[in-house]
Amino acid sequence: MKNSKARKGLLALIGLILLFFVLDLAFPFHPQIRYATQITDQKGRVIHAFLSKEDKWRLYSNVNEITPLLRKTLIYKEDQYFYCHPGVNPFAVARAAVKNVFSGRRTSGASTITMQVVRLMEPRRRTYFNKVVEMWHAFQLEMHYSKDEILQLYVNLVPYGGNIEGIKAASLLYFGKAPQLLSLAEITALTIVPNRPSGLRPGTRNDALREARNSWLKRFEADELFESTVIRDALEEPLNIRRLQTPRFAPHLSIRLKQQHPDEPVIRTNLNLQAQSQIEEQVRNYINRRQLMNIHNAAVLVVNNETMQVEAYVGSADFNNPFDGGQVDGVRAVRSPGSTLKPLLYAAAFDAGIITPKSVLNDVPGNFNGYEPENFDKHFNGAVTTEFALANSLNIPAVKVLKDIGTPALIAKLRKAGFKTVDKQAKDLGLSMILGGCGVTLEELTRLFAAFANEGKLRNLRLSGGDVEDKKGTAILSEEATFLTTSILTQITRPDLPTNFDNTYHLPRIAWKTGTSYGKRDAWSIGYNRRYTVGVWVGNFSGEGVPELSGANTATPLLFSIFNALDYNSPKGWYKSPANISLRNVCPVSGDIPSDFCDHQIPDQYIVGTSAYSKCQHMRWVFTDAAAKMSYCTYCLPEKGFEKKAYPNLAPELIAFYELQKLPYQKIPPHNPQCERVFHEGAPLIVSPNDGSEYYIRKDEPQQIQLACQAANDVQEVYWYVNDKLYQKSPPQESVFLSPPLGRVKISCSDDKGRNSDVWIVVKRM
Repeated sequence: MKNSKARKGLLALIGLILLFFVLDLAFPFHPQIRYATQITDQKGRVIHAFLSKEDKWRLYSNVNEITPLLRKTLIYKEDQYFYCHPGVNPFAVARAAVKNVFSGRRTSGASTITMQVVRLMEPRRRTYFNKVVEMWHAFQLEMHYSKDEILQLYVNLVPYGGNIEGIKAASLLYFGKAPQLLSLAEITALTIVPNRPSGLRPGTRNDALREARNSWLKRFEADELFESTVIRDALEEPLNIRRLQTPRFAPHLSIRLKQQHPDEPVIRTNLNLQAQSQIEEQVRNYINRRQLMNIHNAAVLVVNNETMQVEAYVGSADFNNPFDGGQVDGVRAVRSPGSTLKPLLYAAAFDAGIITPKSVLNDVPGNFNGYEPENFDKHFNGAVTTEFALANSLNIPAVKVLKDIGTPALIAKLRKAGFKTVDKQAKDLGLSMILGGCGVTLEELTRLFAAFANEGKLRNLRLSGGDVEDKKGTAILSEEATFLTTSILTQITRPDLPTNFDNTYHLPRIAWKTGTSYGKRDAWSIGYNRRYTVGVWVGNFSGEGVPELSGANTATPLLFSIFNALDYNSPKGWYKSPANISLRNVCPVSGDIPSDFCDHQIPDQYIVGTSAYSKCQHMRWVFTDAAAKMSYCTYCLPEKGFEKKAYPNLAPELIAFYELQKLPYQKIPPHNPQCERVFHEGAPLIVSPNDGSEYYIRKDEPQQIQLACQAANDVQEVYWYVNDKLYQKSPPQESVFLSPPLGRVKISCSDDKGRNSDVWIVVKRM
């Protein structure tokens, strides 16, 4: 009989358990909690927060943020048997029922922390039926969540009046600190507010809250929950609470990440809060001092070269300034790069073996299929070395180098480096792109220069903690080419060194490059050392140009100031020369391997197995008569009465520059007029008009076009032909003007050696 009753009891228990599980499956309890989005720094500190979709400050706290002190206080006050009951405390329910029955009204509650969580998740009217539903859901919560997870839900949902929910939001908005930093007095104050959110509302009812807090602290002391000394300190702690603003650091990055991860309650960035707040203040103060110059904005990006973590992200000088476009994200805005792409160009040319640092380039006026670039200062320097051209950011040498390596090669590099606007513009880009004729962002440029800092390896930027570190990276340049470029960009004897940093100990040891876009609309300065790469843009988001704006004097002072605050005298050391970089002697006139003509030599770095090995040809032998009034070729060389002399082997463009500037140079004497030989190499280069161009002339006011060429050193006269008819003869450096006929026109230029060049143009009437 006893066995039968026991068996029935067991079956009933099993049936009850099965029924419980069936009901749980049939009526699951999985409410969705929508938290406010919080942005944290690399240490987990909240730096920015957004309201939830219900306009609540409901900030998610993880289990680790519930300190033992908070846990102990909370459980003692709200549910001392929390870790013992299955969601409902039967003894508390029985006690409350008895009191309510005998009093005839509801005088005592029996809600556990689990039941309170259910009520906070799904608020209902306070009825006995809803209480039963609440208990049932409490059992369900206990089935699917651990005690710590349930306590975590309570901490996240507990109300504090108004639109503030959760201890983390209350801690930040009332005490300005994270829950982990709360004292016993502050924790006690926060744990009692939810019972009377209106009567004990922090900031407006501080006196009542202090009195209630002290009452509970004394109860803790009476029950020996904490030591008496701890309680006394807590009782004496003042309670001066006022409603604070949520942190508002890095607003542009915060909005960007919120848009990318709209449903994430916590988005961890890699920002260094100290650096972020310091740089935000630096940028704001820097721009405030330049408002009278009509310069209203700036953007800064700081990248840790070792980890590629973005440690500071400043999109504008003042996010809250709508008049100057403060909410525009300058880190992602597409702007003209000015000269900031030149280091990539020269490094690519080093890798191609075209040039070395001492290679000589001609900084003289030139015409590149109709494109006639000028230097920033409107001056030309003649023959200069590659390192001088880059350090001084000369435009014409850069265009020449780009022409040599080819625009598609540079575009391919930029595409590989992730320049999205360049990728879209690729088919329309030409030689002008190296002087700013394309679109880039500060983010793209800073990432590119971080590749120089990482010895040619391009790696992805890490904006958030979820971004996986790209340790290997993609090689876009060789280690040798980046070392040569870095050595040049480290030089301080250059025009883009701000005047107030000249001969000063405040100059940081960095490699940097400046840029100023056409119309002085954008000022750039990007710098790097072993540890950091910092990108700076200064200008106006409206695109308005400012005469005083320049990369050197507007953006670079801010760059130096940031580096001095961020990593002055970096302990990481400097870059060491790669094994494949070696030294060789070159001729200073050409930068090539010395020949018999070179009586002076200088050392030059080069990439072994890559850099070109070409003999210097800056001079050549010429046969002349004894008075050096006439020159001979081998065809007309007399049997006697001649001499062999060395003359400069100048490029036609350099000769044209010397003639234009009226600079003296050694000319080769006129060739023997009796010679009947026709020369084939070294024909005049027609620089105007441009081959294949269309020209429009007005009927009532016919215009003339210029005929100009560049000829060899030994040319005394050139002959211009129009449609194979002689038009005019002139010295090679003299411009000739022509009123062209309509239609397709052939323009020819022949020199006094019989060498000839042709171009075709089309002339139309407007």
